[in-house]
Amino acid sequence: MILVTGATGTIGSEVLRLLTAKGEPVRAMTRDPSKLSAYGVAGDFADPASLDRALDGADTVLALTAFGRALADHDLALVEAAGRAGTKKIVKISAFGTGETADEKDVRSWHHHGEQAVRESGMAWTILRPAGFASNALMWAHAVRAGEPIPNMTGRGGQGVVDPRDVARVAVEALTASAHEGRTYELTGPEVISVPEQAEQLGRVLGRRAETVEVPLEAAKDGMLASGADPFFVEVAMTGFAFVAAGGASRLSGDVAAVLGRPPLSFADWVRDHRAAFE
Repeated sequence: MILVTGATGTIGSEVLRLLTAKGEPVRAMTRDPSKLSAYGVAGDFADPASLDRALDGADTVLALTAFGRALADHDLALVEAAGRAGTKKIVKISAFGTGETADEKDVRSWHHHGEQAVRESGMAWTILRPAGFASNALMWAHAVRAGEPIPNMTGRGGQGVVDPRDVARVAVEALTASAHEGRTYELTGPEVISVPEQAEQLGRVLGRRAETVEVPLEAAKDGMLASGADPFFVEVAMTGFAFVAAGGASRLSGDVAAVLGRPPLSFADWVRDHRAAFE
């Protein structure tokens, strides 16, 4: 039995789909199991008893904890519950660059303690560190449909943007095969691509130009605070924008190809398959 946490999110839902298509026995943890029909089980990372129920009989677990201040605590709670349940394998979805800083306002620090707990758990483990998701472009859909420019807070800085479907496929391989145990994989797409370059590719697929507009970080910060955003998360966003703008995320990995036996999907591939969202 494989327990998939975060089962209604971008990665978890695709992992669940792929596992069921392979005929694997699965259970999907969510706060609202009615969304997942027969596969759903109620669970909350902040409720140890619910984790124990969700993990009962599960020998493998996908650890996919939600973005937020409690992420590390949720990772540790899941690892501890998996230990109590006698789970044999854990695959953790982490983040690109984890461990490169201890700054709490930098997401590269958020998964560090969870990774450490996974490695020290006594279970077989695999850690996946994806780069920025191609699906983050959906945040621009309203602007693109309205003919408005895409706000760009990262200048010409690029990332090895990864298709979340590739992340899910690598996760499924790690969950179902022993060859990936004890490995940490960085998951990127095939190219380092900036926001203006993403807009150019988006426009090419749509058959019309998609513009971008440079937004200084101070202006972006003021706008987010004025909209009522949590000041802590505003600082996290600013740190991330600055990191990408400075070229800190502009590296690629061959791990997707090594695991899947084919090149990773490109941003253009993702756009072609999701063009309806922008039309």
